[in-house]
Amino acid sequence: MAEAFVAVAKISEIPVGQLKPVEVAGKRLLVCHTAEGFYAVDDTCTHDDGPLAEGWLEGNAIECPRHGARFDVTTGKVLCLPAAAPIKTYPTHVNGDEVQVNVG
Repeated sequence: MAEAFVAVAKISEIPVGQLKPVEVAGKRLLVCHTAEGFYAVDDTCTHDDGPLAEGWLEGNAIECPRHGARFDVTTGKVLCLPAAAPIKTYPTHVNGDEVQVNVG
């Protein structure tokens, strides 16, 4: 069975530089709108399970508000300690006026 993309937001709901927490298939995700496009990542810091949705997006980097761990939302890569493990990313695309994510 092919994995499916699920609509999680309208493009207009997430301006560039902003985040939107969503839930898809029981997973807490964060949709991030960078100058390069939309990206979806787990809404949980790998350092202490803090909610990344309470952090902020600067360019392609999201910073956890608890201890300052930073991640690249395009790849999930750790950019700044104290996190050591990357965050999970999910395929994302735009279809019409919808942002869609595949959590398959």
